[in-house]
Parts: sequence; C-alpha cells; structure tokens
Amino acid sequence: MDAAPTTKTVRTTCPYCGVGCGVLATPRSDGSVAIAGDPEHPANFGRLCSKGSALGETLGLEERLLFPSIDGVRVTFDAALDKVASTFARTIAEYGPDSVAFYVSGQLLTEDYYLANKLMKGFIGSANIDTNSRLCMASSVAGHRRAFGSDTVPGTYEDLELADLVVLVGSNLAWCHPVLYQRLAAAKAARPTMKVVLIDPRRTATADLADLHLPIAADGDTALFAGLLPALAEAGAINCDYVARHSEGFVETLRTTRSMRVARVAEMTGLDPRAITAFYELFAKTEKVVTVYSQGVNQSLSGTDKVNAIINCHLATGRIGRPGMGPFSVTGQPNAMGGREVGGMANMLAAHMELENPEHRALVRTFWKAPRMPDRAGLKAVEMFRAVADGRIKAIWIMGTNPVVSMPDADVVKRALVACPFVVVSDVVAKTDTLRHAHVALPATAWGEKDGTVTNSERRISRQRSFLPAPGEALPDWKIIAEIAQRMGYGEAFAYASAADIFDEHARLSAYRNEGTRDFDIGGLAGLGQPGYDALQPVRWPRPAKGAARERFFADGGFYHPDGRARFVPVEPATTTGAAERPGRFILNTGRVRDHWHTMTRTGVSARLSGHIAEPFAEIHPADAAALGLREAALVTIRSPQGTATVRALITDRQRRGSVFVPMHWTGENSSNGRIDAVVAPAVDPVSGQPGLKSTRVRVERFDASWYGFAVTRSRPDTSDLDYVALARAESGWRLEVAGFAMPKDAGTLAAGLLGVAGNADLLAYQDEATGAFRFAAFDGSTLIGAMWMSREPVAVSRVWAAGQLSEPDHSPRDRSLLLAGRGGADRPDCGAIVCSCFSVGVNDIANAVASGKAMTVEAVGEALKAGTNCGSCRSEIRGIIADAQAKETA
Repeated sequence: MDAAPTTKTVRTTCPYCGVGCGVLATPRSDGSVAIAGDPEHPANFGRLCSKGSALGETLGLEERLLFPSIDGVRVTFDAALDKVASTFARTIAEYGPDSVAFYVSGQLLTEDYYLANKLMKGFIGSANIDTNSRLCMASSVAGHRRAFGSDTVPGTYEDLELADLVVLVGSNLAWCHPVLYQRLAAAKAARPTMKVVLIDPRRTATADLADLHLPIAADGDTALFAGLLPALAEAGAINCDYVARHSEGFVETLRTTRSMRVARVAEMTGLDPRAITAFYELFAKTEKVVTVYSQGVNQSLSGTDKVNAIINCHLATGRIGRPGMGPFSVTGQPNAMGGREVGGMANMLAAHMELENPEHRALVRTFWKAPRMPDRAGLKAVEMFRAVADGRIKAIWIMGTNPVVSMPDADVVKRALVACPFVVVSDVVAKTDTLRHAHVALPATAWGEKDGTVTNSERRISRQRSFLPAPGEALPDWKIIAEIAQRMGYGEAFAYASAADIFDEHARLSAYRNEGTRDFDIGGLAGLGQPGYDALQPVRWPRPAKGAARERFFADGGFYHPDGRARFVPVEPATTTGAAERPGRFILNTGRVRDHWHTMTRTGVSARLSGHIAEPFAEIHPADAAALGLREAALVTIRSPQGTATVRALITDRQRRGSVFVPMHWTGENSSNGRIDAVVAPAVDPVSGQPGLKSTRVRVERFDASWYGFAVTRSRPDTSDLDYVALARAESGWRLEVAGFAMPKDAGTLAAGLLGVAGNADLLAYQDEATGAFRFAAFDGSTLIGAMWMSREPVAVSRVWAAGQLSEPDHSPRDRSLLLAGRGGADRPDCGAIVCSCFSVGVNDIANAVASGKAMTVEAVGEALKAGTNCGSCRSEIRGIIADAQAKETA
C-alpha cells in the first residue's frame, strides 16, 4: 500500500530528453516519491514515457557521490574548491587561458550553464568551453545559423498535430521522444488523412505509425532532399513570392541540384525509385508539412548540409513559421536548448550572440563588466580532448557528463585524462568511467534536489524545482562554479544568492541592446524576484519586455542575417556510406534504446527499466548473420582501428543489410567491453564539429565463446576475471550475462564466487557432462542468495522469472528444483521478456492474451493488461506479437 504523502506535490520537469515533460513529484512518508505526468504542462499534458514514469525508482543514495575528494581521499569542500581554483589560476598564469577547458552537459540547468560560460569566456578569457550537446545538435545550430542568421527553431509541438504531412528524418521518435510520438499518433488517429513518412536506415518502432518508410543508406539524406528541391520546382510547388521577398541564393542552389534526378537519387540513397517519387509527390502536393529531424541527421560528417538541404525545401515552398509547417529539430537532452541560449559552446556567445561578431563581444563584455573576452572560437569537443591528449590543455573541468563512454574514439579520451595533469569532475554518482580519472571529485545535486530552468525543443522554458534535500555535502552546480570563480578573484561578478538571481541576469542580457535585432529575448521575465521565479509557469520564448510575444518565426520573413533575408545554402550530396564490399565489413550506426538514457547513471538504477533490454546488442540482418555463421543470441565483436566492443547479436530484418546498430549506453561499470563509442571514429562535420557517430566502417567477428552463462545474485558480483559480462539491476539484486573463451576448470568455484557464497550457505548443483550444462543455486536457509546456469550454448533460462526469484521470501524443495530447471511450474506462469516497462508486462502475458481470443488488437491488449496505455512506446512490439501469434494460428 502506498504511504500517504507527507508534503505537497511539486511541479517540476523531466530530466531526460528534449521534449521537456512536466512532472508532478510527491514525496511520501516512507522516503519514496510518487511520480505522475503534469496534466497542465503544455509539452505533455500529463503523459510520461517509461523513463519518466520510473523517475521515483532512481532517487536512492546508494550510488551517489556525496563528499568531495582529492586524489581519492575525502576532504572538506573548502579544500576541494581551493585546490581547483588555485590549480586553474596557476595553470592560466603559467601557460595562458587556452591551457584550461570546461566540458559541460545538456544535463545542466540554464543557470549552471550560464555561469560556466561566463567564467570561461568573460573572466578566464578563453572560449574553451564545450558540451556533450556538441554530440547531439551542433549541426542543427550550424544549419540554422547558415539559413536564418540565428539558431532559431521556427515552430512548435502543435505544428506536428496540425500538419497534413509529417516527415521524420533520422528520428526514432517512438523510443527517443515517446511523448511527442504519442501526440503525433493521437493526432493521426483523430485525423486519418494525415500522412507520416519515416526516413531511416532501420525499420524502428516509429515505422509502426508511418504510411511510407524509406530505408535510406547511411548519409543519404542530403541527396534525398537535394533531389526534392528540383522535384518541387517541376511540380510548381515553389512559393515564388516568399522566395523573392525573403531570401537569397535560390537560383544558385536550384542550379546545383538540377542533376539530382530520381534515378541518381536512388543510386545515392539505395532507395527504390518508386518510393522516392511517391515521397516527392506527397511533399509537393501537401501545403502543411513539418519535417522533424534528429540524430540521424545531426550525427553525420555532413550533418550541417543535411540540415540545410531540409531547410532549403521549406524556404522554397514558404512552408515555415505557419501552423503545421516548418523544419523542426528535436533535441536529445533536457537542456540542450538552454545551453545554446547561454552560449555554452566553444563557438557561441551568451543570449544567442555570435563569438565572431565584434559588436556582440563588446556588448556581452560590457554587460558582464568582464576583464577580457576571446575573439576566436575555442576547441570543440573532439578537438578539446585531442588537446588534452597532446598536452595543450593542462587542466580540464568536466561537469555532469561521461566522455570516456560517450565521446568517439573513447579510449583516446580515457588515455588523455589519465595523462592530463589536472582533471576535475563534478557529478552526482560515485562511480563512472570518467570519474575514476579525476584528481578532484565534486558532488553536485541531482534531479529532485536541483532548482532552476530548462528549455525544451520548442523553445519552452520550464522550471525544475527541488522536492528533496541535498544529500551529504552535494551543492548545486551554479554554486560550485560561483565559489571557484570567487576564489579565482572574480567575486563581485559571481556574488549570487540563488538561481533566481542568475536567471534574472540571463533575462536582462537577452534584452540588452536587443530591440528586435536578436531572436532570443526574454526581457519580459527579468525582475521576477524570488517569488516570481518560484511561481514561473512554462513559457515559450521570445518574451520581450515590450511588444507582443510570438509563437513562431519566419512566416513573414524577419530573418536575422543583416539584410533580414534567409539564405539558401547549396549543398553537395556526400557519397553515401553504403555497405562495405568485403564479407564481415559493415557500417556502424549507434543510438539509443527505449528505456535507457545516455550512460545509464540514472536509468541503470531502475530494475524495471533494465527489464526490456539488459545487455548491449548489435542488430544485424539475417543474411549478414548467415554469412558470418551467427546463430541467434551469439556474441560478436565489433572492431575498428579505434577499438573493439563485444555485444549480443540480435538478428532482425529491421536492420538494413551491410549495417549494424549498437546502442551507446553501456559502460565499463556494467559491461566488460560494451563501450561502443570506443569503436567510433573521431571524424567530424567540417562546419559544426559534430562527430559522425553513425557511419564508422567496422568489422563484425564471432566471439568464439566456449561457454555461456546467466546468473542472478543478491549482491553485486565481482566479474573482473570474466571474458564477457553484462550486468543489470534486478528488483532485489543483480542479473548478469557471462561468457568465456575457455571452460572453467571448476564451474562450482566460479559460481560460488559470482554468487557470493559464504561458508554457511547451501550450494545446490546439477551437472550434465555430455552437454556441458551446469546449474547452481545458493541459499542462506530458505532465502535465495543467487543462481547460475551455464552451457556450451547460450542458456535458455527465463530471465525475468529467474531475476524475480530473488524477491521471493523463501524457497521450498520444489521451488529449488524449479530454480535449477530455470523456469517456473504451470502454477507460476512466466511473463517472459518485458515488453511494456510502464506496467511490467511480458511477451508471454501478451501472447497468452492473444491466444485466448480476448485481445486481438493493440487496444484490446491495453484493456486487458494495460500494456501500451501509458507512454505507448511498446505498441509496435505489441502489434508484432499479435501478428506472430495470428500467423502461427493460420500456419
């Protein structure tokens, strides 16, 4: 039974993707927190995805960084701050301001971001501040600035619901932005004439909503949209009046694309010419078109050109800034947009001003009363860590991110930090792949303890509010930054009493000498004071102090180039990164899964979120798997000149031939060799500096294991001597997949060590020498300590059922026999692999409901089991299970 709430419900904002959903958080008397969607928040209207719904399960302190340390030794916060300030000051004095750097995060709040940027650019005097958002949306920023003269997102979420055609490019919206996907799905259900086109090499869960799926070759997007422009001209879809009054460069751009006929586009994209023609005709005849794009566009060596190829088509048709029309970049992080607003990147200034613009530099310097201001861009993320590696950067401060896992060529990043004279890491968790290399560790407050603002993908500013006390000695990031700035001698400029003070300064700077010349203006939010800041409701910018607010940009021109006109950008389609010619050679595509986030420092704490996918995997086409001699559930090693990763093979025709998809979440903390970004090449887009995380050429090789195993254990096991490990949370302990090259000399000793068997424990064992099968279960009295199953082939054990046995209070002799068998009896049905994380519904639950004849549609399954009725991310999987069950019945 839920405990009664002990405090009032707090309105806050989700800390995951860029949708920016409102959350209602209610602390309970037992220390837990009830989580619900905020029905009044205009981003989600009460919806939450599986990750957001599980936020209450991620608030424990067992893995938190609670105290500062120097060289691994706990110290006072004053000592840690003094150490950071003095070392940075000494390094700057000896080697100059460009010898230090900040690497920050889209997880920071706007107020944190603002101070980090102010300290580095205005007071240290270097532009060496960059962010993990460089890996996410830098190409969108660059494309916006080339076309519009500013980093402006023209439209709103409502436009997806108002459009007659929504084109999703490189976006698995169903898994990566589930609430926005559900808004789109609801709009399409209410208005079935709406069309959805998905452009993605993989047939993702989002394809379930699409009327047309174009399985494009990697990096084929520029060619596809470059070919669309002349097709629009031939169809008479160009808005000549809009082009003439509001733009420059159309004729030249159209001329460069004249050769992009359908046949050539088909050759460059790997698409069926008939599908290309159908897409072009649909786009041409539909006035209300929104093109939504995400990482499949941005994370490319030609990402900026992809963005401009898309924008060119919307400018040419005048389909921009009006309801239901426009290009729309959806961001991956909760405050990537806020970071852009404050200039938290190496080539930007605060308030959307331009570092390369001397007037803007003078304006910001005057407002800040700054002693100095860099006149050139700093080092972008990949360049920054190269500079750490070669010794140009001698001190780096990493805030709220895990670059040893998430950066391309991640092993080089790791070696760079090992060699760096001074590494500072601010974080909320005590163990990450990056934190282990810190000379100084600083504990920061986490979601639920932080207080500030974030901005979502549609320019809406929302409050993150605290509802929990700061644990241990953790401090807000802005406070840590301000304290160090004061110790470096910049006290007056960093004398803030609260986040509200910083937001007020941020708002005033946005309006300073603006007068409509810059897009970002929230001067109307200046002067709120603490009460007004505390009560701030979600609000979309711009919000100027004078004049009416606007919801959209550019319907009537008003671009931010000096002449007020947009720019068409001629783009040269890159050669597509198609399938490699030799067997075993592939194109590596990396990305996210439904229920995990970044490097799992938050979602990995939740057993429920680990229930859907619990180990790293590589999606590979059946024909490619057959050529490699791979069977279902085999292990494979992904290899490039940069490094290797070993993951489970997931053989599926959703994957394009010649490519493999591997998620980016697994780390050295939860896997033996699952860090896929150690394999990714560090090449970048020449305009944006964003890495191409989806086009590395790799080899795929069988991991020739002699044995495989699965285990559940009450305590975290020591896996240091195993060749392959993937570790995940279970409700009352841990679950792990293991494998090895050589059969262990003593399987019982291995099992006892993994399961943490003490001297008084009972260890039951079963052995079949002929098949090489071993099964072990350890008990303390009637309580299960752990169990392990081993075989020469991947073990056929019901994972969810086995992990659930750790939560059982006692086990009878019959229970122990079933446990060794690896499955429950008829009276204890196995739900199967989790499909719906929101309600913990498994594949067997759904299949049984279908077989009973009571649930033959997705909606009926929802009524019977609740599956698919919350965030809806699992609906495509449910539909697949229904289809499989019906096919078996008719076979």
